[in-house]
Formats: sequence, C-alpha cells, structure tokens
Amino acid sequence: MTGSPYDDSRNDSHDDERPAPTFAQLGVPGPLVRVLARDGKREAFPIQADTLPDSLAGRDVLGRGRTGSGKTLAFSIPLVARLAQSRRRVSAERIPHPRGMVLAPTRELANQINEVLAPLAQAYGMTTATIYGGVKQSRQERELRAGAEIIVACPGRLEDLLGQHVLSLESVEIAVLDEADEMADMGFLPAVDRLLAQIAFDSQCMLFSATLDHGVDALVEKFLDDPKEHAVDSATASVDEMTHHVFETTHADKHELVRTLASGTGKRILFTRTKFQAKKLAKNLTKNGIPAAELHGNLSQNQRDRNLAAFESGEVRVMVATDVAARGIDVSGVELVVQVEPPADPKSFLHRSGRTARAGHAGDVVTLVLPEQRRETRTMLRRAGIKAKPVEVTHDSPEVLELVGQRAEKVDHWELSPLKPKRSHAVGEGRGRGRGRADRHDAGRHDSRQGQGGKRIHRKPIRVVSDERGEDAKRHERRMNARRNSGAERSRGERNPMQHRRNKSRKRSVPFRMGR
Repeated sequence: MTGSPYDDSRNDSHDDERPAPTFAQLGVPGPLVRVLARDGKREAFPIQADTLPDSLAGRDVLGRGRTGSGKTLAFSIPLVARLAQSRRRVSAERIPHPRGMVLAPTRELANQINEVLAPLAQAYGMTTATIYGGVKQSRQERELRAGAEIIVACPGRLEDLLGQHVLSLESVEIAVLDEADEMADMGFLPAVDRLLAQIAFDSQCMLFSATLDHGVDALVEKFLDDPKEHAVDSATASVDEMTHHVFETTHADKHELVRTLASGTGKRILFTRTKFQAKKLAKNLTKNGIPAAELHGNLSQNQRDRNLAAFESGEVRVMVATDVAARGIDVSGVELVVQVEPPADPKSFLHRSGRTARAGHAGDVVTLVLPEQRRETRTMLRRAGIKAKPVEVTHDSPEVLELVGQRAEKVDHWELSPLKPKRSHAVGEGRGRGRGRADRHDAGRHDSRQGQGGKRIHRKPIRVVSDERGEDAKRHERRMNARRNSGAERSRGERNPMQHRRNKSRKRSVPFRMGR
C-alpha cells in the first residue's frame, strides 16, 4: 500500500442544531431499518452517520471515537448488508468457511457484539457464532458446522480452532477489528496480524479504535487499503452527559463511604484493581444487605454470564468488577460508576467511566482518593482531560447523600441463582468406552458371595494361556533364546575380561582330595 492511509481522512464534526439523519436516509436496506425500528433505533449517532455511507459502499474504514459512541452498530449494519447483497455461496467443503469476521479483545465484548449483530443477520436468514476461550469448543464447532456465516471471535481461541482445521478464513469477505487499541494493550496484535493474513486480499476491512498507538497504526498501514478515517471525538474526550466527582476520604471511613454509594436504587458499577478486592467487596456488600454480583477473571464463563445477566435484568443493582468489565459491558441504565481504587492509567479511567452516560443518557462517575493517592490521581486526571475539583467527604456528607438519592431496602440472606447443573447420566449409562466394558463385565460375572455378609472381595479372573504351537516352533524358540543368552554372556566378558576369566577358572577348579 503506497502513501499514508490517512491522506483522505477528515475529522467530521456535527452541528448540534442539525437533526440526526435516519438509517433509511443513510442507505441502510429496508429489512435492517425495520429491525432497528423495532428496537427503538431510528436516528443514527454521529459515528454511524459518518461511517455508514463509506462502509456500505465497500470502502475500508478507520473509525476513531470515545467509548459508548455507537461503534458496534456502525460496523454491524454494513457487515450484514454487504454479505446479504453478495450472498456468495461457499462451495461444499470439509470445514466451515465463514464470510464475515469480527475480532474483539474480550469474551464480554464478543457477546455484546453478537447480541447486536445476530438480530440483523437473522433478517436475511444468516446466523452468527461466538468463538472465545474459557468454554468448551464443542458448541462453537456445532455453530460453525451448522453454517454460521459471521463469526465474532477473540484471537486466541480462533487461532486454536484454525490450528485444528475446524474452520478456514479463506472466504472471509469483510473483517472488523473492534477495540484495536485494547487488543494491542493485551498483546493480541501478533495474533491479529496472522489472522488477517489468512483472509482474501480484496476483503473489506473496518478498524475501530480509540487511539492508534502501540502498533495499531502499523496494522492500519498493512491491512487497510486507502481507508477513510472518521473521528467524531478525541480519543480522550469525555462525554458531555457525564459528571465527574473526586471524593477524598480516609482509610477509616472509606468502607462505609463505599457502602453508602452502593446503597442507591439505580444500577451502579464499582471498579477495583484486583480480583481479590472485587470478590471481597461484593461479599461485604451482600453481607450488609446490598446484593452485589462480581465480575472478574477468576470466574468461569458460565458464572460471568450469569452475573452479568442478573445485573442486566435488575435482579441485582450493584456490580463489582475489575478492568475486565471496562470494555464491552454495554448495560443500559447505569447511573453511577464508582472507582473504588483509581486506575493505573488515563485510558483505563476513561473506559471505566464509559460504562455510564452511554447512548445520550446522563451518568455520574466518582473517584475515591486516599491521602497517599492524591498526587498520582491528580496527574492521571490531568492526562485524561478531566477537570473536577477534589472534595473531602465522609459517608454522610451532603455531596454523597445527594448523589446517592433514594436508598434501596436492605435484603438479608440474598444469593445469586445457582448455575444450571450439568446433565446427569442415568444409572448404567456409560460415559465412555471404559465404563461400558466395566458394566458388561460386572453384569456377566457370577458373585458366589451374593447374600452373604462381610467384605466383598473383587478378584481379577485367572487368565490361562495355552501354547498351541508345534514342536518345531517351540524347539526353534528355545535355540534362539539360548543363543541370545550366550551372546549376552560373551558381551559381559568383553566388558570385563579379567572377571570373566576368574569366573571360568573358578568353574574348572577341582576340589583338593586328601589321601591320594
């Protein structure tokens, strides 16, 4: 690719007085417009209005914008529309050949993308498949063999399946990279490079990223062909509807302050730095009558899905999470984000904060700061472009109580709904070949001690082997064994000739006899 990929770029800005265009005005096909309308989506967000004309025309797109700006729909709509328009049937092969691919850094983000993408694909009779680690791959293989035309995948598990020849990327017509900067931070760019190298050279590529650092720019140069850049906001821009609060507290009052902030009636996410802190805080809140679910890397995928579903449905109003939830968790109605521990860098701060004030809704972000964290937090906020005056508070300060609003009633002895149990096997139903053999052996064996007391002894049956060979064969075997034994003895003598001679002289010696 020659020249800079940003030669035809523009920084699109929208006048707030100009009405937002509808999806139909942007050229979105009718079936997709109707699906979006049923979900209450009729007007496009800025990044959607900017990118759709180019992406629907088949051009490579580089989208840059803040979190919560509507990027998922911005690439899902053209992905489905163009695949439905081509409908190029892949010839019958031994392994599946999906035609659309979306790469995401985390399992949570992959599931969120699939929730948006699947209804659009169903409008044209297409199916999707999610591919990520932490779960058994058998379900993913079934979805692929069933004819899934679009895959939403994390790079690690996708490379594993490709190495096992479970699928092929040769027929991918459109590839999307979402949160490319996060994939760079997590070390996925080498895997992304290898995956993109397997798709067709004329495939359409769309890359969405908040920043172009840590090697993302090299990825753009290598795989995007003359991309059109659309940047609706600065990479470090905060949302206008988001209000930031910096509360300075003490070690003695911090725990009570956190419980007060978590006691409101609306949905709220509390961020910690470590998995241990998240687990401990969720347990402490639940014990004090504030039901809280946890979300971190030590949970299995089934536990994470259950906890997230409980938070989305309103079964639980408080989610305690590590940075694993800072990307890809798109839960509507989150009123408050509490940074129990300030994050390590400005990018993490913005992505944590982006869980609220999404899609035009208002939200508040509280950052709790201990005395020894003031200087570090002040530097981080300045780099993130956040202007908020620190306020010294306690758990009953007016600023805190006003932010919490109406408190929810305490719930004692609350527990999350248990996970669905695994399918149990009936008595006598074997789980494998070895179990079947054992059952057959036990069924056919006669127990002479049946009906008697005492310890039951299990003895292996005596195996009698009869040699039915002829005499010539037996004689030949004895000769060969004798030769091997004599050869072994000669080799021992060659290794230690003196000892061998002493042994031979000892055998020839005749005992001395008296009286001769």
